[in-house]
Amino acid sequence: MQLDPKFHVSLQHRVRFTRDAFHPDNSAFAAICDGEPNRRMIAFVDSGVHALHPDLGDQLANYLGARSRLGEVVPDLKLVEVVAGGEDAKNSIDVCEQVLAATDRCGIDRKSFVLAIGGGAVLDAVGFGAALAHRGVRLIRMPTTTLAMDDAAMGVKNGLNKFGKKNFVGTFSVPWAVVADERFLTTLSDGQFLCGFSEAVKIACLKDPALFDQIESDSKQIVQRDLAVSMPIIIRSARLHLDHIATGGDPFELQEARPLDFGHWAAHKLESMSGYEISHGDAVSIGIALDCEYAVGTKILARRDTDRVIACLRALGLPTWHPLLAQTDQLVRGLEEFREHLGGRFNITMLRSIGDSVELHQMDHKIVAASVRALAP
Repeated sequence: MQLDPKFHVSLQHRVRFTRDAFHPDNSAFAAICDGEPNRRMIAFVDSGVHALHPDLGDQLANYLGARSRLGEVVPDLKLVEVVAGGEDAKNSIDVCEQVLAATDRCGIDRKSFVLAIGGGAVLDAVGFGAALAHRGVRLIRMPTTTLAMDDAAMGVKNGLNKFGKKNFVGTFSVPWAVVADERFLTTLSDGQFLCGFSEAVKIACLKDPALFDQIESDSKQIVQRDLAVSMPIIIRSARLHLDHIATGGDPFELQEARPLDFGHWAAHKLESMSGYEISHGDAVSIGIALDCEYAVGTKILARRDTDRVIACLRALGLPTWHPLLAQTDQLVRGLEEFREHLGGRFNITMLRSIGDSVELHQMDHKIVAASVRALAP
């Protein structure tokens, strides 16, 4: 007897961009939980965000208290727990364990809410715990960095770093909702604010030449942190990432290609080689520059396009070089690690022009080394 039924699960990815999400007059956060009376909620806040917004717990409690249908502030228990921020959140099981313990202690059931407030690493680590508790409780992501808003929060992945490899442990799980509050961007350092634009450059190179033109022409205002200019770019990047996940046909990466990971094989390896001292956004910028140089070296991409991409990254204050690139033998190990993480045959996305890409199934290590030398200052 052979039984091979096919079935599909209907999922919805709710994303809202707003400002001052916990202001009493702002209904965006309440709306995504509407219709769920007497559900509990516990929030996990990035330690760096908590230091800048120490009253966040009070704001959330007041907001929930004014909307009793939205959530229940659990008596004698903390509504907000502070977790390790930055990549440290993903370098151990500690945040995941903290989420599991709190969901048990606070009686969070499968239709109650875990709220993750922080950068992409915290969203990943808290989301991993939320995906494990009861085989999945409802996760609301509240990204607080440029990179989390324009890319990481839009994904359907959670994960931790293990064995010196980025995202070796993880799950696929669609969040209940994403609420991006632009107010958090105002308290970022310049480096934190700008590094997220590497993902906007990436998605523009892959899918939207007009967006690339816009980033290129508006780079000065972006560096000056003009939100009137920056937010439309962040939102467009988020929309392109979201559309690919929702309509690209492979949200759980069952196929062999990950086209949105252009520039990421080297980025992930550089992060681990540096002990995660290089931020993901900076590493992606370097990885994009390296892959553009490689594409020129293999005559896939015109020199003028590579020069435009690299000049755009640099105009945004993003790096295109790091001394660790010179450790080429170690760097190229990231190619096999990338293949293992994806499964199947080797696939790396390269640009043919801005807005057009191709999949390569092998890379010449000598050309990688020559590309590194081309980037060296």
